[in-house]
Amino acid sequence: MASTRSTRSQRRFVLACLAGLLLAGCGVVPGVGEDDPGGDPGIGAGFGEPEVVASGLEAPWGLAFLPDGDALVSERDSGRILQVGPGTEPRVVGTVPGVDAGGEGGLLGLAVSPEFASDRLVYAYFSAQGDNRIVRFRLGGGQVEVLLEGIPKAGIHNGGRIAFGPDGMVYAGTGDAAERGNAQDPGSLGGKILRLRPDGGIPADNPDPGSPVWTLGHRNVQGLAWDGQGRMFATEFGQNRVDEINRIERGGNYGWPEVEGTGGGERFRDPLVTWPTSQASPSGAAIAGDTLYVAALRGERLWTVPLDGDGGTGTPAAVLAGSYGRLRHAAVAADGALWVLTSNRDGRGDPAPDDDRVLRFPRA
Repeated sequence: MASTRSTRSQRRFVLACLAGLLLAGCGVVPGVGEDDPGGDPGIGAGFGEPEVVASGLEAPWGLAFLPDGDALVSERDSGRILQVGPGTEPRVVGTVPGVDAGGEGGLLGLAVSPEFASDRLVYAYFSAQGDNRIVRFRLGGGQVEVLLEGIPKAGIHNGGRIAFGPDGMVYAGTGDAAERGNAQDPGSLGGKILRLRPDGGIPADNPDPGSPVWTLGHRNVQGLAWDGQGRMFATEFGQNRVDEINRIERGGNYGWPEVEGTGGGERFRDPLVTWPTSQASPSGAAIAGDTLYVAALRGERLWTVPLDGDGGTGTPAAVLAGSYGRLRHAAVAADGALWVLTSNRDGRGDPAPDDDRVLRFPRA
């Protein structure tokens, strides 16, 4: 079983108790479940004990599964891609050229082509010297092909998650790059969810046929997931008040910077779930069955969010609170196992000796 931070967990438990005494009688943000300061190392819901698939990594950020069950993991600052799997030692299978790491930027999200067995294509989102880019390349060698460039870059709010949707298109979450106006500017690629064909072309059924913009009004999107009926959900970092889960629909405007959280009226779409920013900073997300799993950085926990089958959500609950520190990503493998990346060496964490880790929670 994976090691836990017992001392840190005990400290956080005491602080949580004191905070509870100080805040007794205060309001709770709607839609937030109770915290779990006990540091339970399990996640329940039919999953077994965790296995450490890899350790000693440097700020892992993206994860994508290969057809054989292994996973590719990106390291944000080194630009390396590692192949990891149960019972094997991690090995470097490539380094993306042109990565300009700094702040929250670097080699971020990864996606594996649905046709990988024949085309061996891997897609990546990374920070170059002057912008963020989406590229693809063949694993094991070959030229890097730029599919989209000019995504605004800054020391913060670079977005970075990339994934294939059930429609076979490539989706990417971007950030406003610390320029609020980007999110509402239809001519900017910042503060958006983008949608591309696998070859980098613009799908004809995008809201604007000449633009990769799928939705706008986002502050910093780092989690993308789809349920069994093809409905899309995204996680988003708020600013001072609340972080969000949004149901993503074609052409939607999600409000930033005009509104943070709920209350956008008819012009903007309200989030399904909000948390106080101290409890979340939600990054990667995955759906297994009727549950959405959200990795939380500042909150240092994994949020489990029940899905009601109609595109809505129930009350979230937290697991793994205080067990593994900052969590960057969650992903579901073909065998149903849930994989989780820690992010304690990203400059904002408190690394344990074996950080950073790739954890695997098998189906029980």
